[in-house]
Amino acid sequence: MSTKDFLVELGTEELPPKALKTLSDAFTSGITQGLKDANLNFGEVVAFAAPRRLAVRIAGLETQQADQEETLYGPPAKIAFDADGKPTKAAEGFASRAGASAADLQTAPESHGKNAGKLMIQRTIKGKQTTELLGDIVQTSLDKLPIPKRMRWGASRVEFVRPVQWLLMLLGDDVVDAEVLGLKAGNTTRGHRFHSTGEITIASPGEYETKLREAYVMADFAERSALIKEQVAAEGVKLGGEAVIDDDLLDEVTALNEWPVALAGSFDEDFLRVPPEALVSSMKEHQKYFHVMKDGKLLPNFITVSNIESKDPAQVISGNEKVIRPRLADAAFFWDTDRKQKLESRFAKLENVVWVNKLGSVADKARRIGALASRIAGETGGDKALVERAAQLCKNDLVSNMVFEFTDLQGLAGKYYAE
Repeated sequence: MSTKDFLVELGTEELPPKALKTLSDAFTSGITQGLKDANLNFGEVVAFAAPRRLAVRIAGLETQQADQEETLYGPPAKIAFDADGKPTKAAEGFASRAGASAADLQTAPESHGKNAGKLMIQRTIKGKQTTELLGDIVQTSLDKLPIPKRMRWGASRVEFVRPVQWLLMLLGDDVVDAEVLGLKAGNTTRGHRFHSTGEITIASPGEYETKLREAYVMADFAERSALIKEQVAAEGVKLGGEAVIDDDLLDEVTALNEWPVALAGSFDEDFLRVPPEALVSSMKEHQKYFHVMKDGKLLPNFITVSNIESKDPAQVISGNEKVIRPRLADAAFFWDTDRKQKLESRFAKLENVVWVNKLGSVADKARRIGALASRIAGETGGDKALVERAAQLCKNDLVSNMVFEFTDLQGLAGKYYAE
């Protein structure tokens, strides 16, 4: 059985960064499962995922299904022929449904178990060419992707997570004659949105990565991730500290960039008066920046990953510094405003915050915590007064400006305000 390498790439508008890895895994899994269901053997599978593309390359894919022997069973042979040996309507109907003639009918021997004595037809199902199957296999995989809400664009009724722009499908050197999501398959792709222009012809699956790299696209997700991690760590060292690389943030930044370039910037040291968690949250959640630590303290720096290789990186850094300044100013404003009130004074506001319907407010919950904790303290020799005081304070930061803006700081904000 002959084999060829297979490559499929779906080009789109920028895909949701937090979902890119999941979409890529599901797309790859769906295609490999489709090939297995079609009884097609294949070798190594490589997935590619970048902001504007999902792609899969499969080595050594069989170019045709193997022929299959099939046995169909019908009614008992004793009712299949009349006294003159002519086939009855039951026999003719079975043969017709099987696409055969009465002359093809046989009687199943005893070795066929429960089907022994029945009419049977043995036939060979000719295997289909793989090119006939690939379009449906790719379409089925895309239909099953975990997309909570699909969108339509233009006048088309086609739906996908983002508008689709091009489709590349090659089996060996040949374009697969197929249509997926309303796109006719071809042998062209596109490079980086800014560093490359025009279409790029891919002559064979093996040159996919090289051709895209020449067009400033690093298609391999894991390779981009490793490069970003290396670059960010190196920038942290240059700043005299250590860059903190959160795995979820790394995945998201990897999904945002086709050609990553790490750049370091700074912000006003005055912002360091704000709890570091608030500054880090603002940098991570809003700007996708990595922060830098030294001796357990936050440095007034950030590391961003640009999707362009700028001839004037200072301009890119300056632009990012201008963007982060108002974000950090917001955090500082919330910090300064909240501290004008004592933490204990916020308890009354909890009366208006519903905890669970019919179970009262958050203030009611805090009182229950106090009652239970006080009882436990009494049994264990703890300080009941301190426990009750802690219970009265533990939920108060929920109505602070800081927690309203940075919900992941609840509890932490209260710690700082208590101090």
